[in-house]
Amino acid sequence: MPQPIRVAVYGAVALLLASCSSSRAPEPVQPGGAISGPGNYARPHKDGAPWWDVDVSRIPDAVPMPHYGSVKANPYTVLGQTYYPMADGRRYQAVGTASWYGTKFHGQATANGEAYDLYGMTAAHKTLPLPSYVRVTNLDNGRSVILRVNDRGPFYSDRIIDLSFAAAKKLGYAESGTARVKVEGIDPNEWWAAQGRPVPMVLAQPKMAAQAKPQPSAVQVATAPIEQYTPPLQQHAAAVLPVQIDAKKNDSLAASGLYLQVGAFANPDAAELLKAKLSGTVSAPVFISSVVRNQQILHRVRLGPIGTQGEAQEVQNTVRLANLGQPTLVKPD
Repeated sequence: MPQPIRVAVYGAVALLLASCSSSRAPEPVQPGGAISGPGNYARPHKDGAPWWDVDVSRIPDAVPMPHYGSVKANPYTVLGQTYYPMADGRRYQAVGTASWYGTKFHGQATANGEAYDLYGMTAAHKTLPLPSYVRVTNLDNGRSVILRVNDRGPFYSDRIIDLSFAAAKKLGYAESGTARVKVEGIDPNEWWAAQGRPVPMVLAQPKMAAQAKPQPSAVQVATAPIEQYTPPLQQHAAAVLPVQIDAKKNDSLAASGLYLQVGAFANPDAAELLKAKLSGTVSAPVFISSVVRNQQILHRVRLGPIGTQGEAQEVQNTVRLANLGQPTLVKPD
């Protein structure tokens, strides 16, 4: 995957679990500082949620600012399709599906050279100019956030925008993987006027990724060559579609004994991440049981079989103390 581009689509479990045991979680930082996360961050092979926890309610929205420098709006090709970004996204409006991306791309260069921070308030879009600002509203719960668009994607489905993990968490869909949203472009000057304040002269600049390539200026965009991007074969939060479930795989464990369910996810990567954490925390077998519910696949993270009620209670207490969920007794279906 080329460094300047990251399209939406998690190391080793030992490193992951070691990071989980950190006594103090890193705090989100302001633009221009270091990105959030442990100092010895090891990029996982599959994308997913972070194993360090930050209170996203404390993370402020992006602040819309007029952009006077270079922009990135040159055409580019992905998977044989050429995209022609718009020169002005201030009046952009669209309704569709949003997803999010996380640990696999944390610290990597975005399409305009900024360092991606999964706890930053940013987004990836196929045709909005970089950078630009949007308001994204979750149409299921009415929550909205303001984001800085600094990346390209997603390309593997009909999703219209890819958000940072923090943004998806604030909108209430990080666990399910996708949500139906409304995206509205923001005119920074109008936004500041609505606040009754003048546009600040200087605002902290986002942290740029190491060895980021120079970006074309606004006057160069019109004649810039079509770029060729090669996105990875898989990305986070794949579209949730009804498919045939492998019954034999789900029935691999004996039905005798007690079972606990810790979580159920539309996003299989989120289920795998929780399974990895639980496997290093409890002695009971951990497995994923997938079912179709309401035209969606749910990947259920379960523990069992467990021999006695007392043992099940001990496992429940262990999982709760590790802050990995609230296990409940379920039937082995």
